[in-house]
Amino acid sequence: MKFSEQWLRDWVAPQLDTQAIADQITMAGLEVDGIEAVASPFSGVVVAEVLTKAKHPDADKLNVCTVNDGTGEPVQVVCGAPNVDVGQKIPFAQVGGVLPGDFKIKKAKLRGVESRGMICSASELGLAEEVSPGIFVLPASAPVGVNFREYMQLDDMTIEVDLTPNRGDCLSIKGLAREVGVLNRLPVSGPEMATVDASISDTFSVRIEAPEQCPRYLGRIIKDVDVSAETPLWMVERLRRSGVRSIDPVVDVTNYVMLELGQPLHAFDRDNLHGGITVRLAGKDERLTLLDGQEVALRSETLVIADDNGPLAMAGVMGGENSGVNEKTDTIFLESAYFTPLAIAGQARSYGLHTDASHRFERGVDPALARVAIERATKLLMEICGGQAGPVVESSSSEYLPAPGNIVLREARLESALSKRLPAEDVTDILQRLGLAVDKQGDGWSVTAPSWRFDLAIEEDLIEEIARIHGYNNLPVRRPAARLALRPANEAMLTQAQLRNQMVARGFQEAITYSFVAPDLQTALLPDAVSPVLANPISSDLSVMRASLFPGLVRALEHNLNRQQTRVRLFETGLVFNGHLDNLSQVPMMGALVCGSREPEGWSGAKAQVDFYDLKGDLESLLALGGAFDAWRFEPDEHPSLHPGQTAKLLHNGKPAGWIGALHPQVRAKLGLKVDAVMFEVRLDALSEGAIPAFEPLSRYPEVRRDLAFTVKAETPVQALLDCAKAQAGDYLKDIRLFDVYAGKGVADGDKSIALGLTWQHASRTLNDDEINLLVDSIIAQVRSELGAELRA
Repeated sequence: MKFSEQWLRDWVAPQLDTQAIADQITMAGLEVDGIEAVASPFSGVVVAEVLTKAKHPDADKLNVCTVNDGTGEPVQVVCGAPNVDVGQKIPFAQVGGVLPGDFKIKKAKLRGVESRGMICSASELGLAEEVSPGIFVLPASAPVGVNFREYMQLDDMTIEVDLTPNRGDCLSIKGLAREVGVLNRLPVSGPEMATVDASISDTFSVRIEAPEQCPRYLGRIIKDVDVSAETPLWMVERLRRSGVRSIDPVVDVTNYVMLELGQPLHAFDRDNLHGGITVRLAGKDERLTLLDGQEVALRSETLVIADDNGPLAMAGVMGGENSGVNEKTDTIFLESAYFTPLAIAGQARSYGLHTDASHRFERGVDPALARVAIERATKLLMEICGGQAGPVVESSSSEYLPAPGNIVLREARLESALSKRLPAEDVTDILQRLGLAVDKQGDGWSVTAPSWRFDLAIEEDLIEEIARIHGYNNLPVRRPAARLALRPANEAMLTQAQLRNQMVARGFQEAITYSFVAPDLQTALLPDAVSPVLANPISSDLSVMRASLFPGLVRALEHNLNRQQTRVRLFETGLVFNGHLDNLSQVPMMGALVCGSREPEGWSGAKAQVDFYDLKGDLESLLALGGAFDAWRFEPDEHPSLHPGQTAKLLHNGKPAGWIGALHPQVRAKLGLKVDAVMFEVRLDALSEGAIPAFEPLSRYPEVRRDLAFTVKAETPVQALLDCAKAQAGDYLKDIRLFDVYAGKGVADGDKSIALGLTWQHASRTLNDDEINLLVDSIIAQVRSELGAELRA
């Protein structure tokens, strides 16, 4: 925000120079981005009056004028401006004066006619960026002979501050003046905000249908307004010094009040309104042509100001073209409202817009300011344009208006945070100067924030306020104390670094994607997912929190494929978010995605494509890293993102812990992917759990191995057979291994042969054949009973 130093000093006048004010408010948290003069340096320019005007004898576009510059004698000057006329008060550069750009004024002859000086335009004086079409005409009250810089008060500075989003209360001269007043213990006294009594009874009905987004809306009719009136020079200058261009008196007044008080306002042409004002959410297929000529299709979550014929304005962002004030307007409907920050946040950006109003509303506006602002704007409008004001019509919902909350500040907490004990009376004084209601209670304070400090909600907010007003430079410098004892390392837990290193060793590259994704991408992969929607997203395609790592990995795959990277092996770790904000789970996960050839291109490398079992092997290497591989199981299941028949659910100690599978063909087609991809996603907390390594002596006695081949139904999973065999194999089973799966000649149709190798070994003796045969018979009987399997001859 830019503001004029002189305008600020009209509200509060500290005995500080410009740089000192800038340094002071910067140290208070309102960072100053720049300071610049409101006008370029020039000299020798005075206020003058045009006495005569005649055509130049030898040039059609030039006029020969005489001006009264206050020296007592008329001065002849040649002027080429088309708008010069007798009786005008103008800025006149006398001979010897110097204009911006080191342009010196000298006596000259233009087409044979002597000219002693120069009638100046705004751009020639450095008061306008664009070239002015004519000379700068001053008000008739401008005193002749007075130094122009003094008359215009051009020895002023524009200060630009960069406010953090929580300090929306300082997006006005009034708000900045409050801060400067608090810092310097000075009273703040702005112009009188008088109430304008209604002189007519005309009203326009107002109804709020979306009170959660707009808890307060005020409006008033002002008749017989002269839109052709000229905005006073002092207002034009204050707007210019704040970076706002003058348009017409109605728009200028609403902009001025917004800069002065922080409350955006809007004026409608009353004759273009029908029925009554309704504040509501946009309906289906509604469209609106904005003041800048852009036509937008309104979304259902967009708050609009409408009448009986449809939307008139995008609430808190921009008005509509059809209901705006124009040169024929003589009756206006002036709007002043409070829109909640969440209702406006991101709306302007989502439509490719950014306005001064949306900038303020999405950061927060004082909910009690709307009536003061409409009275102030009414008074200024009637002073400039005339007119008659009707009564203010208000519609509000106290249920949704912000209520002042009570905050408790503890002395001990304040001393701990500041590393300094402040006298209780100093703390009370600071809080009261900030406009807070303070009640000292025992070992603390009970504090209620004013309506304009909507950023104060918790104890830490008050501590910050006390610290910055007391002065950060006045706080003691302390070295932080830290415990340097070594932290115990849990040998049974794997670190994320170990898991990442394992993936890198397997040929993967780490991807880092946003925690928010495009809603259509997440819906394509996870149609039933519920995750928070961002109120103010970076962009429309990054507007929901991810419910899985799959969307980010798939987007990274697309990015690589579009750059001719056909072999992709990516992994990522990060949080996923499930549920609504009031019941949100945040779970750390590890995910991976592979596609392309199994091995890198080379003369000896196979050209086979990577498949489910390749990624399963990579995942199993992770599961085995902690030494507790037996805690994991793979079970066939279905997942909306993954291919039926090529999908498995991961169980850790019997609890769901992740998924692995090939990307679903329908999802691939929906996303426009032309390659197969295999993905997995596993909970990091489960992956990190391992077993403490323990020494086990090698047995000196021989192993005994038996190979068993069973015929089972083709749909019977191998894991079921392994589980059944393990359950009957006894305590001395050392290893069980699948070494063959066969279907074909010698095996009945619909069956398959599964061959297992079982190894037993005792730590202190040799196992005999009778013991082993007994175990084998038990296994065969259990497998036959449970799975209907038969031992293959």
